[in-house]
Amino acid sequence: MKAWQLVGKRRPLVLDRELPDPAPTWGEVVIDVRAAGLCHSDIGFIEHDGFRPPHLPFILGHEIAGVISQIGPGVAGWCPGDRVSVSGPGDDLPGLDRDGGYAEQVVVRADHVMGLPGSLPFELAAVAMDAGATSHAAVMTGAQAAAGKKIGIIGFGGLGQFGVRLARHAGAEVYVSEIRQDVWPSALAAGAVAVAPRITDFADRDLDAIVDFAGFGTTTTDAMKAVRRHGRVVQVGLGVTEATLSMLDLTLGRITLVGIMGGEREDSRRVCDLLATRDIHVDVQRVRFDEIPRALDRLRRGDVVGRVVAMMDG
Repeated sequence: MKAWQLVGKRRPLVLDRELPDPAPTWGEVVIDVRAAGLCHSDIGFIEHDGFRPPHLPFILGHEIAGVISQIGPGVAGWCPGDRVSVSGPGDDLPGLDRDGGYAEQVVVRADHVMGLPGSLPFELAAVAMDAGATSHAAVMTGAQAAAGKKIGIIGFGGLGQFGVRLARHAGAEVYVSEIRQDVWPSALAAGAVAVAPRITDFADRDLDAIVDFAGFGTTTTDAMKAVRRHGRVVQVGLGVTEATLSMLDLTLGRITLVGIMGGEREDSRRVCDLLATRDIHVDVQRVRFDEIPRALDRLRRGDVVGRVVAMMDG
């Protein structure tokens, strides 16, 4: 099979066309990959910035959807031909702990496999596994979005667009902070009441919770200044891995600061259901398998709006 491999820190991915076809061992299945989402954490692995590949060479890609082609011993409940995705949380996940989905096939533990609604396209299933699940956990569990709540969203990128739509679907009033003014119309179209460069521009709106999908330290500081007293700040983004925050704002405001990394299996399932029924939608840019390195470069430069998904049959 062919796969894009990470061979070293800050080195370009290398295409290997002659890797042996994988075979499942006990409790595993082989999935023919149909779609693989590209994520900022993949860039973190390439740069060794907060993420470390478990071995080199290493195949990235943790947002995976496809069709089961082989069943290993000890696996029950799955058959070749089943439409599935790969869902965390847990250990030994493809693209994070073992070779992932930037390949024609991937070996997955059967307990990480999740069936897909028949009407859900593979590309939407792929992004639901990480971007969708993370945003759902951040907005619904972290920010406790609901009718009558006012929710701030920092960053209208691949996660932020999910966050806005999920908060709106829950009935919340949504305010977006985004420095790229060219995407403001998209944020408003997604359901935001208003958009501004900084979340502090909404400090007078009595926001119940703010989700920081950017995570540059300064954005989190702004969130603590903008949220209402006894409000919640949900930290998701990792624009920087360390930051200095105001303990004064945190304590005087009696703010609850919550960290979210990824989502639970039920978050993935819920997002898949919402996408399948078209209760929410997301902006997805489809690229071919051979375009993965160039698409990652665009993602690194910030030239992407929404999520990028590599289509393995394209």
